[in-house]
Amino acid sequence: MRAPPFWWQPAGALARLLAPLGWIYGAITLRRMRRPGSNPGIPVICVGNFVAGGAGKTPTAIALADLLTRRGETPFVLMRGYGGSLRGPVEVHASHHAAHAVGDEPLLMSRHARTVVARERAAGAALARALGASVIVMDDGLQNPALAKTLRLAVVDGASGVGNGHCLPAGPLRAPLDAQLMEVHAVLVIGEGRQGDAVAAAATAQGVAVLRGRLELAPETASRLEGQAVMAVSGIGRPEKFAATLREAGARIVAERAFGDHHAYSPGDIAALVEEAALYDCLIATTEKDMVKLRPLWPHDERHRLLPVPVTLAFTDIRQIETMISAALSARSSPAGAAQP
Repeated sequence: MRAPPFWWQPAGALARLLAPLGWIYGAITLRRMRRPGSNPGIPVICVGNFVAGGAGKTPTAIALADLLTRRGETPFVLMRGYGGSLRGPVEVHASHHAAHAVGDEPLLMSRHARTVVARERAAGAALARALGASVIVMDDGLQNPALAKTLRLAVVDGASGVGNGHCLPAGPLRAPLDAQLMEVHAVLVIGEGRQGDAVAAAATAQGVAVLRGRLELAPETASRLEGQAVMAVSGIGRPEKFAATLREAGARIVAERAFGDHHAYSPGDIAALVEEAALYDCLIATTEKDMVKLRPLWPHDERHRLLPVPVTLAFTDIRQIETMISAALSARSSPAGAAQP
């Protein structure tokens, strides 16, 4: 799915026409979000977002897993496995799982942290604990009531915020913003922008902690992109974000090919991309998530054209998130308890 452009523009006629459906959808989601979840017996740090589409959840989950590991914890990342055929629960192993089985994001995540996919989150949490997890990082699932969450963190893209402020299908929100803010412990705004600042202000007004962060490219990747002609290829919710990252790094985008989120690339897609890249004599810059699907299909003699562009999350105030993590870990016997700094 690719988010429709009108979601990210001031509310117009179409958004107003669909607003009644949004009210119903938002009310149902909020009621579901407020249901009590089961206690998995270990802390659950949930990384979600208020809207449909990418906001930076996966880089945030990776960063949190890294912080937890450095504290001596054994974090497991729990994911639904969107786009994969396996219902789980199963631990993902990059060496023998494919994206069509476990999903593209879990396959990427498994390269950074031990990862379990499960359609039933409680079953996934039980498997993670049985495998030795001391804490679960739940990537997505803020609105999913299956598990009690010790720390609920909502990720917001600074440039887009919550779009036009309407609920699906009139806008990108899963439930009304003010109501969702009451269900989280903290908001993490990634990047700069007035839209993100507006969400931060709304969170502050409700007494919700606000964290700030930014997505960074590895220096070697940034140096390769500077001045380089590239074709931007991505299958994500908001491909314009990826294109903006490339431009900020100094890349010269000669073409953009945006596929739907979690797109399953076909041999025909690959052939067309290889042909076009040869025509432009350029590199193909793509996201890490897309790379796990593109690499197995890519012709060996054209591998030199593929350039994955990984990003990492850097917290502006690392002490702030570390304090929240400490509070979450101290509440091991009460996963549903609030994790306040």
